[in-house]
Amino acid sequence: MPRPRPFAQIDVFAREPYRGNPVAVILDAEDIDSDEMQTVARWTNLSETAFLLRPASPDADYRVRIFTPGGELPFAGHPTLGSARAWLHHGGSPGTSGRIVQECGVGLIELAHQDGRLAFAAPPLVRTGPLDDEFLGRITTAFGLRRGQIVAHQWVDNGPGWAVVQVATADEVLAIDADLSFIDDAKVGVIGSYPPGSRHAFELRGFAPAIGIAEDPVTGSLNAAVAQWLTTTGQAPDHYLVSQGTRLHRAGEIEIRVDDGTLWVGGDTTVCFTGSAIA
Repeated sequence: MPRPRPFAQIDVFAREPYRGNPVAVILDAEDIDSDEMQTVARWTNLSETAFLLRPASPDADYRVRIFTPGGELPFAGHPTLGSARAWLHHGGSPGTSGRIVQECGVGLIELAHQDGRLAFAAPPLVRTGPLDDEFLGRITTAFGLRRGQIVAHQWVDNGPGWAVVQVATADEVLAIDADLSFIDDAKVGVIGSYPPGSRHAFELRGFAPAIGIAEDPVTGSLNAAVAQWLTTTGQAPDHYLVSQGTRLHRAGEIEIRVDDGTLWVGGDTTVCFTGSAIA
């Protein structure tokens, strides 16, 4: 029987409310089955909807299931930060001060909570290596790029299945008008650099037609995976900012920091709506 449950909608990865990526979070979701979760996620029509449950692991503070309009994800970045913010807002108290442990489909994800900001420790990559020629050809066609514009390319899969291509400049990223019919089974990011001295090191865009998302406004999992690739190959420093969502009239800002070998992905989170959801 559907009943009222605590609900919050959180804006993630923006210094100003309503300029980042929203996530719907339904708390106390223990008796909602998978089909009902999927129905709710299709209805909210956001890139992700999160459902919080009691953890199965004694080391976790809560468990989350994450759904897009097209299916469930084992991990996603902006729902991780948004779920933690909603959990704290509704009275959640971590077992260790300043440290939250989330349980999800890829296992346990550690979050740091300091000075009101949240950051998650990037999960390990489950697939790496260059893209094959056929897939790369479809991507260049979809993005309207010449093969010579691709500086580098890589599988950067930390659960959702991301691939990425790198071009030389942020302007090239922003100029893309994608025809996603060529990559309708894929999840692909594209990244390019801003000039030295800019506030942001890179502009990034993420396209995920495979799960019903044409372009994601701001993508934590993709930024985490790309940062692991760029920092380990020396293409990026241990601390930098990424801009995302510009073409969608958003102002996403993602902070990347490597500390003692752990890569942290952080950003601002704002509670925009609270109330009850019937589920």
